Amino acid sequence: MANSKRDLFLKRRLRVRNKLRKVNAGRPRLSVHRSNKNISVQLIDDVNGVTLASASSLEKELGIVGKNNVEAAAKVGQAIAERARAAGVEAAYFDRGGFLFHGKVKALAEAAREGGLKL
Repeated sequence: MANSKRDLFLKRRLRVRNKLRKVNAGRPRLSVHRSNKNISVQLIDDVNGVTLASASSLEKELGIVGKNNVEAAAKVGQAIAERARAAGVEAAYFDRGGFLFHGKVKALAEAAREGGLKL
């Protein structure tokens, strides 16, 4: 019985998230979603079920609307790091979802680290 690509993606996403829940020590989760056209990230407090901060390549103030590349992902990473510090968050767990840690996802994580967020 063959699984579809979507089923495999969902299994991978749940596997990553469940591992994060086991080691979560009250730190928020930095959750990434990547589509074919955009990338977005949310800082989520799972204890209270609240989104603390978010950033997306769709935001006009970042100046990257319509660009889907590594540089755009890095700008989103810098933006989430700034917004996390403004929300009083210094450390978070990186939830890559079902996406592989390379390319845009890696660039976003590295830019968030450079912005002062401990992942």
